[in-house]
Amino acid sequence: MLDKTYDPAAVEAGRDEAWEAAGRYRPRGAGTPYCIMMPPPNVTGSLHMGHALNHTVQDTLVRFKRMQGRDVLWQPGTDHAGIATQMVVERELAAEGTSRRAIGREAFVDRVWQWKAESGRTIVAQLRRLGASPDWSRERFTMDDGLSAAVRRAFVSLHREGLIYKDERLVNWDCQLHTAISDLEVVSKEVDGQLWHFAYPLEDGSGSITVATTRPETMLGDTGVAVHPEDERYRDLVGKHVVLPLVGRRIPIVADEYSDPEKGTGAVKITPAHDFNDFEVGRRRGLEALNILDPDGRLNDTVPAAYRGLDRFAARDRVVADLDAAGVLVKTEPYRYMVPFGDRSNTVIEPYLTDQWFCDAPTLAKDAIAAVEDGRTTFVPANWAATYFDWMRNIQPWCISRQLWWGHRIPAWYGPDGAVFVEESEADAHAAARAHYGREVALEQDPDVLDTWFSSGLWPFSTLDWPAGSSELQRYYPTDVLVTGFDIIFFWVARMMMQGLHFMGEVPFREVYIHGLVRDEAGQKMSKSKGNIVDPLQLVEDYGADALRFAILASLAQGRDIKLGESRVQGYRNFVTKLWNAARFCELQDCRPEPAFAPEAVETTLNRWIVADLAATRDVVTAALEGYRFNEAALALYRFVWDRFCDWYLELAKPVLDAGGPAAAETRATAAWVLGRVFRLLHPMMPFVTEALDEQLLGAEPHGLIVADWPAPVAVDDGGARAEIEWLIALVSEIRTARSELRVPASARLALWIAEPDAAVRARLAAWRPAIERLARLDGVHEGMPESAGGTLQVVVDGLTYVVPLAGHVDVDEERARLDKEMAKLEADVARLDRKLANPQFVAKAPEDVVEEQRERRAERAATLARLEAAAARLEGR
Repeated sequence: MLDKTYDPAAVEAGRDEAWEAAGRYRPRGAGTPYCIMMPPPNVTGSLHMGHALNHTVQDTLVRFKRMQGRDVLWQPGTDHAGIATQMVVERELAAEGTSRRAIGREAFVDRVWQWKAESGRTIVAQLRRLGASPDWSRERFTMDDGLSAAVRRAFVSLHREGLIYKDERLVNWDCQLHTAISDLEVVSKEVDGQLWHFAYPLEDGSGSITVATTRPETMLGDTGVAVHPEDERYRDLVGKHVVLPLVGRRIPIVADEYSDPEKGTGAVKITPAHDFNDFEVGRRRGLEALNILDPDGRLNDTVPAAYRGLDRFAARDRVVADLDAAGVLVKTEPYRYMVPFGDRSNTVIEPYLTDQWFCDAPTLAKDAIAAVEDGRTTFVPANWAATYFDWMRNIQPWCISRQLWWGHRIPAWYGPDGAVFVEESEADAHAAARAHYGREVALEQDPDVLDTWFSSGLWPFSTLDWPAGSSELQRYYPTDVLVTGFDIIFFWVARMMMQGLHFMGEVPFREVYIHGLVRDEAGQKMSKSKGNIVDPLQLVEDYGADALRFAILASLAQGRDIKLGESRVQGYRNFVTKLWNAARFCELQDCRPEPAFAPEAVETTLNRWIVADLAATRDVVTAALEGYRFNEAALALYRFVWDRFCDWYLELAKPVLDAGGPAAAETRATAAWVLGRVFRLLHPMMPFVTEALDEQLLGAEPHGLIVADWPAPVAVDDGGARAEIEWLIALVSEIRTARSELRVPASARLALWIAEPDAAVRARLAAWRPAIERLARLDGVHEGMPESAGGTLQVVVDGLTYVVPLAGHVDVDEERARLDKEMAKLEADVARLDRKLANPQFVAKAPEDVVEEQRERRAERAATLARLEAAAARLEGR
């Protein structure tokens, strides 16, 4: 017997463990392979709404494909998260009064492994609570032995092909963490600062050229001034030199299209070692790259003695003061501009010239671009391909080294004279050194580690035992779909495409499904500073995993961010409760599966209708899931369960069940069959409650729904049943709506009149009169026209007008006046919002979420106005 009240905690407890113990998560080994690689969450991570969205989508897909008979592998794992993990352990050490440098590298790395063993599985437990069903027995870690071997093989192979090399280039340098970081780890923030204009004197004494900068301290590293080649103001100065103030260095004026004649003075100071654009100008024009900073962000010995050792920001103040004293400060003005900050350290990031290991991404990108151009990999929605192409066609060499201790140590060893030996092991490096030197020599391994994205880029095939090779690698690669957010198309998707094509000769995935961000209910991006972060684990605790999953999927329209708050999850918890209560009602009515039940053979109009409606819903849901239209699938099932099955079928079935006989027996069998199909259709989205109900109500095999067959199409000749029941629903719904909008008292028993019904309508009225009277709260259904005074309401269904006298229940004149007043107010609101939204300045300058909120408000007002206009039209004075 089902519990009277749905309790998600009781329903969901223990099911994950039971599914895994029964082997339900493992590939079945038969059927067409279907593989998804789980984007490995950081080992330091805790479940947030982005995780909840991403893994709910993946789990829905793999459960759907399992039920379709596919041989499903959902490969799980976690990422070692170099910087994030190192910072966590460094904070622990600091709390103990020590540091990584105090204990040394080997002890520090051991300490990180210890932390990982004790605390690094938090997010895995949280994903299990959400209902994620990957094959946990295959869980991988980006620094486990197998994946570490894959990383070394990939690095050595690319190095031997000339695609990995060491070079002096600009990187994003974190002065606090003392490491290069990726663009993904840089957060640009708008700040209020100043723009300083300085006059650089021409060497020949004929005048000066004015440049502007927000970083005056970098002028100490200037090695040129650039002007546009077509800028008439400076054409005669190209090739001349200026004398750099404070330094005395002679630097050239060069022509380069990077300089914008319309911006500022049209002349740009060039500091190749401390600005990415300047670096490229310097390379094109042969300008020296002069690094003026040390790893701490202090000025080094390449600058005049007065500035050496100063922090970069202290040096800024000193340089400005000295330039002002020298008489070359032209003006200072307030300026708002973007400044890069490290997402971990929250310190200003410096473009920094340093020796690093680089990967030749422009070469690797060629095949990755072609693979999307020719359709071997497609994006859903398709518009994200344009973003991919834009990034890939402008890709720069990829800095793959990091100055950290936690991560994949770069497999390069240096001999006494600096010779480099890149090998997969230290033993191989020593063998190569012996061959090189003719004797045994001491080698020192490169201290740097690899960018986390390097190992992540190998994920689709390294987790399948590359490079050792296995039958699984052949079976499951390429994978079917990657589910990910748009923010890492370049950082992760692109790298997997490049490395997968290079090492495997095939794309890593056939489709890339890109989902949006999870925002709060008002459409605002979630952030700690706004205090609007929604905790998915708390939502699961309060409302259940099924409610959260369904709320996410029902909100997930392709190409759009989703708005999600507690109220929405609470609403879908009500939906789960509705399903539970419907199942309990059927249990009390002794609705049990009939082995010989044939849905296409049911006889009553009501049962033919629900079977046909479910068949149509099944087709919609199947097509929607195949097309990654998760909201369409969820809402189709919501409509069927809440509206069609609960509100109409069960209500209309109650008198049949009470009457007994063959019709009641057929209805009980039909209800059980429908619920069985509903449980299967809903299972990928709401796995816990559907399996509980399938087992307890329908006596299904324990833990069997997860591998049950997906409902097959049903060809039903409904014999007009759908049209007849839809007519009934429309008639009752129109009367209910009219009663509500015209404020007819709920207790009022009204009469329904129809003037000249045809034979078909007369037959329907005769068949369904008791249901119409009960559900629409009527006191009789009559042919002809009423003679009462005092006004009527009229509803039109299938072109026929039905009339309900209102005398004694509603003051029609008063009601019309009320409606006119409310409609006038709504018309004014709509007109005001139309003017606002038609204002180009408002649409262009207002935050996107504010504009969207105004559009939604306008749509809401317009819908209410249309509803009241329809209500007014139903009133007919007599």
